[in-house]
Amino acid sequence: MRRSSRLLAACAVAATVLAAPAVNAATATATLYSKGSQVAHLKRSSLTLHSAPGSRVVARIGTRTSFGSPTRLSVVGSRGSWVSVITTELPNGVHAYVQRARIGLSRHAYTLEIDLSRRVATVWRWGDQVRRFRVAIGAAGTPTPVGVFSITDKLRDFMPSAYGCCVLALSGHQPNLPSTWTGGDRLAIHGGGGIGSAVSTGCPHARTADLLYMMRVLPLGTRVVIHP
Repeated sequence: MRRSSRLLAACAVAATVLAAPAVNAATATATLYSKGSQVAHLKRSSLTLHSAPGSRVVARIGTRTSFGSPTRLSVVGSRGSWVSVITTELPNGVHAYVQRARIGLSRHAYTLEIDLSRRVATVWRWGDQVRRFRVAIGAAGTPTPVGVFSITDKLRDFMPSAYGCCVLALSGHQPNLPSTWTGGDRLAIHGGGGIGSAVSTGCPHARTADLLYMMRVLPLGTRVVIHP
C-alpha cells in the first residue's frame, strides 16, 4: 500500500510537470493578444509611407482604400516620432513608417488568429477567446501565407456567387497563385467550401455565420495573425 501511494504521488507530480508547458503556452498566447489592436487613421487627405524613419518614400496613400473603405493601418511598433504600420502597399512582412504627427491613434479589443495546422480561427478580445471556428486554408500548391496582417476592408455582396455573403480583405498578398488565376493577389477571408480542409488558392474560407460575426465585431485595422 505504501509503495502504491508513493507511485500515485509520483504520477501526480509527473502529470503536473507535463501540464506546466501547456499551461505556460496558453498563458503566453493570451498575453500576446491581451493588448488588442492599435490602429492609425489619417489626419490629412494623404499620407506618405517611408521605408524607415526619415528615409525614402515608398508609397503615398489616401483616406480611402482601393475598395472604398476608410483607410485604417495596424500599428506594429514605434521609433521616436515615427510609427511602423502594416500596409498592403508593401510585400508581406515589410512594414512602412509614418510620422506620428500625421496620424491619429486608437486601440480596440480584438485580434484574429488563424492556426493553419488546426485549421481554426480564434477571435480574441483583450486576451480572452470569444469565438473559435473552423476554416478552409490554402492547398499544398497555393498555401496560405503566414505572418501578421490586418483587415483593410469589410465588403458585403462582393461577387457573392464566388465569395459568399462577405469578404474581409487583408493587407497581405498571395505570392503562389496558379498561372491561370486572374483574380488578383490580395488575401481575404470569405465564403467557400472545404471548411476544415486545405483546398483554396490561399484565402481562408469561413461559414456564413462566422463571416457575419466578424463583419459585425472586428473593426478595420484589426491585426490578423496567421501561423503554421
